[in-house]
Formats: sequence, C-alpha cells, structure tokens
Amino acid sequence: MRDFSRKLKAAKLLSEQRKHLIPIGPLSPDLRPNDESEGYLLQEYVNRLLNHPLGPVVGHKIGCTTSVMQRFLGIPTPCAGEIFSRTVLNGHGRVPRDGFNRVGIECEIVVSISETITLDSYLEVSFSSLNVIDTVMVGMEIVDDRYDDYASLGVPTLIADNFFDSGCVLGDAVHNWRQLDLNNLVGKTRVNGAVVGMGTGSLIMGSPIKALDWFIKSRLSRGLSIPKGQFVMLGSVVETKWLEAGDVAEVEMDSLGSVSLTVE
Repeated sequence: MRDFSRKLKAAKLLSEQRKHLIPIGPLSPDLRPNDESEGYLLQEYVNRLLNHPLGPVVGHKIGCTTSVMQRFLGIPTPCAGEIFSRTVLNGHGRVPRDGFNRVGIECEIVVSISETITLDSYLEVSFSSLNVIDTVMVGMEIVDDRYDDYASLGVPTLIADNFFDSGCVLGDAVHNWRQLDLNNLVGKTRVNGAVVGMGTGSLIMGSPIKALDWFIKSRLSRGLSIPKGQFVMLGSVVETKWLEAGDVAEVEMDSLGSVSLTVE
C-alpha cells in the first residue's frame, strides 16, 4: 500500500461504499492495508474524501478500550477513528433506519480538548492528559456494521473505515469534572425504557484517562496533532446494542446526564 494510486483507489472504494450503504467486503490483496500503520494512513485518505459530504473532522472515537468490547468484537487492542461535523447530534437525536446497514449505539464518556496538542507540547515536562481536558460529557456513539463480515476484513481495514463509527449524540458539557471520580461513574444503556447493559468508567483501560493517554500517543506517533475544541469518545462501557426502526435508546452516565436517539 505504498503506491499513491493504490491508496487513492482503496480510499475511493471504502468512501463510496460507506456513502452508498454498500456492504464492505475484504479488499483485494493489492489494496488491503497490511498492518495498523497502513490502516491509519489509508484512513487519512478515506477521510479526505468523506470531508465534503460529512463535513470537517470535529472529534475522535476509540474502539475496543474495554474488555467487554474486546470480547464482543474479538479484537484485543484499541483502535481510533475520526468523527465528522454533520454526524454529530446534541441531546436527543433522530436518525432514519434506512440511513444505515445495521445501526447500533454505545455508552461512552467523552472529553473535549482545551488546547491544541502537538508533539512539542507533549514532550514538555509539565504535560499531563488531565490538563488538556476542558469538559467531560456523556456520549452515545452511533455505529454502523457496514461490513459483509467484519471479522474477515482484518483490523487494519476496519481502522481505515473509522472502525464502525457513524456519528454520535453528545450531552451537555460538564465543567466541574475534576470533582467527579471518572473511574466509578456508572453508565447505563436503555432501549425502549429497559436497561440492557451497564458498566463503570474503570472498564476503560483501567481508567478513562489511560484511554486518553493512549489516544494522544497514537495520534502524535502518526505525526498528527489534536486541535483545541475537538472531542474524544473514550470507549464504550456497555457492549454495542443494535436498533431497529421505532426503537428509542438512551445512554446515561452518573453525574453527566443522559442522551437519547430515536430510530425512525
């Protein structure tokens, strides 16, 4: 995947399949990213093509930061993707069922970034992930299983496709988050009023802050900064719940409030 024309061909294929809801199957050997590094590089190409229809990148997601999601997907390591402005909903969202192959939701803690993070700022002695958090929110990631069989694609291709991400619903920003014990926040997912899963912040790599640490290091290692004002979804404390037309889902996180999504 070192050839520019092959990267562009693979990126066009993945972006067109996403836009037109065409189930994504394994890429041909000449187009398939061979490892996570190539997957992230291809993701950059894909997202440049998605930028026009979906808007600029305003946030990020980390998948598989909890053992519950690693078991659920059979993937043992965290994976990051980008989130576009036109896919972000606030508070109580509505989406059409026919806008997805298989729509699901996840229960997450989200942080917004208070200052642009670069390699130079990260290498400063005083750098701390805690100090670059502006606010904390409850978040519902909207995911789409847009794959023929995600297990057959391989992790690098899933990364190139932003690892299932299809958007999110964000809650109100909490400014006094330092008064909260993020590790012990309890998150719940409800579908049509019934609790279908719950988990605590400590499930996220032992601490949500460790997940943010991982993301910052991963991003900077690829020569990319993290702009001020963007947000990071740190991973689901509840396994993905799949929805159908008519379903109403709610994600609640202690002290952070709740958000909801109606599938029409």
